[in-house]
Order: sequence, then C-alpha cells, then structure tokens
Amino acid sequence: MTTSTVAKPFYKQLYVQVLIAIILGAIVGIAYPGFATDPWIKALGDGFVKLIKMMIAPIIFCTVVSGIAHIQDAKQVGRVGVRALIYFEIVSTFALAIGLIVGNVLRPGDGFGAAGSNAEAVAKFAKQAEEMKPVDFVLGIIPDSLVGAFAKGDILQVLLVAILFGFALMIMGERGHAVRSFIDDVTHAVFGIINIIMKAAPVGAFGAMAFTIGKYGAGTLGNLLGLIATFYLTAILFVVVVDWLIGNLCQV
Repeated sequence: MTTSTVAKPFYKQLYVQVLIAIILGAIVGIAYPGFATDPWIKALGDGFVKLIKMMIAPIIFCTVVSGIAHIQDAKQVGRVGVRALIYFEIVSTFALAIGLIVGNVLRPGDGFGAAGSNAEAVAKFAKQAEEMKPVDFVLGIIPDSLVGAFAKGDILQVLLVAILFGFALMIMGERGHAVRSFIDDVTHAVFGIINIIMKAAPVGAFGAMAFTIGKYGAGTLGNLLGLIATFYLTAILFVVVVDWLIGNLCQV
C-alpha cells in the first residue's frame, strides 16, 4: 500500500510567505514611514529575534549533551573532538578571511551611515572588544553558577556546562539512561518550539523591513540587496576555494 504526499501550495511555503512579507514591509515603509516607524511595528521584528535568541541556549545544551552522552568511548570523543576543533579553527579562519576581503572590496554598507544609522552603538562594542584581555575571555567562559549561563544567555558558558554534563552522563553509563532519555525528549520538544516560532517569521520579517525602510529611507534597499549579494558571493568563493582545497587534500 502506497501513500502519496500532496505538495503544499506555493503560498503556504514559509520562504514564500517571508518573501511576500518583506515586499509588503518595504512598500509600507516607503508609503507610510510614520506608521512604519511606530514602536509596535519595530516590536514585530525585535520580538521575533528575541524568540529565536531565547531558544539558542536550550538547543545547544540539549544537542551537545545528547551527542556526548550517547558515545560509549571517551577516548573516541577526545580524538574526534580535537580533530574537529582544529578543523573548525582552520576553516573558520579561511571563512573570516574571505568574508573580510569581499566585504572590504564590495563595501555593501557604504552610504548607510548617511541615512541616519547609529555609529555610536558600534563604537561601544568596538571599545569593549579592545578592553577585553585573553585572561578575561577565558574566565568569562566559566559561569558564576550552573543556571547562570542560561540566565545570561552566554553561549560559551552554556557550551561548557553542556560538555561537562554530557561527559558526566557518559561516565554514569546505565545509571544515566533515564536522564539521557529525558534530555532526548526535551530536545524534541525544543525543536518543536522552534517550529512553532518559525510560523511567526513572516510577521517578524514584515516588521523589521517596514521599520528599516521607514526610518532610513528607500535607499536602504540598495544596501540590503548589496549585503545579500555579498553574502552569496562569499559563500560561493568559500565553496569553490576552501571546500575544493579540502576535498583535494582529503582525496574526496
């Protein structure tokens, strides 16, 4: 007995809804800038982003704990972990280098500052980065309490807690079976929440686009399109150059 799957109409596809919401947001931002800059319109985009950020720590914790806890050989984890860390650092360095080169050559953000963007916010973060020392960075990975990492939403702190928790469950063996099963169930629930949140993606996209165009003007569309083009160009260069090089070195 075979079952046939009925394809969703195109207008029910999430990416189509997001694209339509972006177009409508741009139209509203151009035609009604006063309405588009209302705090409640801005809250649509900010609220969606906060919902996504809210779920980052639980996702990282559950997936890392589940992955480590189900591995039987600790030595295998160590070998694979070291290789994965080295690979991640090297490839990330190449990715950052390509991104910096393409970004500085194409400069998709040129002219956006003239539209009224707040450069002081960027300068504040740059000053904080300059003042941070390596020892402060390392100590900052360790949370003040076990739940403090989740309260602050610090991803590195959550990752540290998850790694320690996962190794503890792995060492416990069969005694930790109930906890492992609970973590697996929580992981499914967390991804279920993400699925629910993504239903609101069109609303968030509409609010973010309407507010951006309404506040900074229609000229911002050029900067946004340039940013998208820069992203895809960088991704293509990464695949063509870095992935090709890795494939040849590994003889894949």
